[in-house]
Amino acid sequence: MFPSRRKAAQLPWEDGRWDISLCPSPRSPPLPQKEPGGRERICRGSSLPRPLAGLGSAAPQRKPPPQDNRGSRLLPSGLPRKCSVFHLFVACLLLGFLSLLWLQLSCSGDMARAARGQGQETPGPPRVCPPEPPPEHWEEDASWGPHRLAVLVPFRERFEELLVFVPHMHRFLSRKKIQHHIYVLNQVDHFSSIDITSEPSLLIQRPVLSLHPVDLSAAFAKFNRAALINVGFLESSNSTDYIAMHDVDLLPLNEELDYGFPEAGPFHVASPELHPLYHYKTYVGGILLLSKQHYQLCNGMSNRFWGWGREDDEFYRRIKGAGLQLFRPSGITTGYKTFHHLHDPAWRKRDQKRIAAQKQEQFKVDREGGLSTVKYRVDSRTALSVGGAPCTVLNIMLDCDKAATPWCTFG
Repeated sequence: MFPSRRKAAQLPWEDGRWDISLCPSPRSPPLPQKEPGGRERICRGSSLPRPLAGLGSAAPQRKPPPQDNRGSRLLPSGLPRKCSVFHLFVACLLLGFLSLLWLQLSCSGDMARAARGQGQETPGPPRVCPPEPPPEHWEEDASWGPHRLAVLVPFRERFEELLVFVPHMHRFLSRKKIQHHIYVLNQVDHFSSIDITSEPSLLIQRPVLSLHPVDLSAAFAKFNRAALINVGFLESSNSTDYIAMHDVDLLPLNEELDYGFPEAGPFHVASPELHPLYHYKTYVGGILLLSKQHYQLCNGMSNRFWGWGREDDEFYRRIKGAGLQLFRPSGITTGYKTFHHLHDPAWRKRDQKRIAAQKQEQFKVDREGGLSTVKYRVDSRTALSVGGAPCTVLNIMLDCDKAATPWCTFG
């Protein structure tokens, strides 16, 4: 009998020349190692030497990792390597529920311990923790000072700005510990010289469907910022001793701005060096603080300025004519970023139209009219809370003398 092919091609590890064993480290080199007795040692799982790579037998393979009953591979920690989104979602819900339950029990226990410490009984189930007061809730204190500010805000159809202005100003002034109250001076559309009982169509305050268009422009008075400030001064509470003539679209951002009592003279908060739009030296608009005594000394503002602009320029002349010194902020380094201007000229177009007579009148000083000659009627006075900030809304109907100021209406 011829010798078998297997004996003729006997492999090294079959005749005892090589010792196959586990490597001490998976990073060991896969080369044969010499041992005493002439045998070579090769690590299991490593590649064979190149001369023997083509021989008939292959190196022993590593055992596959264990599997669970569902066939998914397990990590060394015993957790499934592949997990469905549903399992993760259920786990998150369970963790969230346990966290809320722990918070509820711990808070109720704290309240019960606090009640027992005060000698109070806590019958019934544990109560829910009371919510914290909103951050805009402030209580005025007498320690803030003896003065109280009336913030006068001329207003018409700018509710988006008002919803931002009132909470912002209430927080800003409260952080500065300034006692204050905000008065929204809302100018109604029609003026008092019209008999609305004989013209019921003038009561329309919003567009209506009609086969024939109705021209209401003759009944709508133009906006009069100066007259509204005069009314706000007269209607503000006696508990306030100084005023802020404040635009609704101008928000102070720098905490260093001074809103305190202007004892020495009018204080222009929105100075030309800080206002984002107006930078000429005689500008006193935007935000101006005056004591009530100084405002009376100037006889208020002129009532002849219907439409947008020029009333503050005329008031600058009144300040100088009364012998008052104008003060402005100093040491403010934020420049034109001191205020946030909410006005959008594309959405809120200003009424800058001037007729022939009005063009000459706007540059004159009104030496007769002012606080003592304003004619108005307060239709309603409503106390509101906007975002937790209190304010008072005055619906004001201004009187328009078309003989003296024919430009007071649209049309």
